[in-house]
Amino acid sequence: MDSKTRSHLRSLSQTLSAIVMIGKEGHTDGVANALDEALDCHELVKVKFVCMKDQVRSISEALAKAVGCELVSVIGFTSVFFRQNPDPSKRTIQLH
Repeated sequence: MDSKTRSHLRSLSQTLSAIVMIGKEGHTDGVANALDEALDCHELVKVKFVCMKDQVRSISEALAKAVGCELVSVIGFTSVFFRQNPDPSKRTIQLH
């Protein structure tokens, strides 16, 4: 993902609320499934870390790899993920 696309997605994510929360269990199958379903519906998803705040970057990278999406950014205790819908008619975000 190039920097222009990443910047565009970051700007779109500013108005979003976190859909997935990560607690003391960390990266579990349930969290991965919730993120996968959220990406199917929304394409761009914010994930909020409630616990394990010292491992935000590493857990976010592991989640992106497990779900097959792009990690757009990690700011503080929030990560933003993106996966474009394979069906062009269902895409909500158009990339340049």
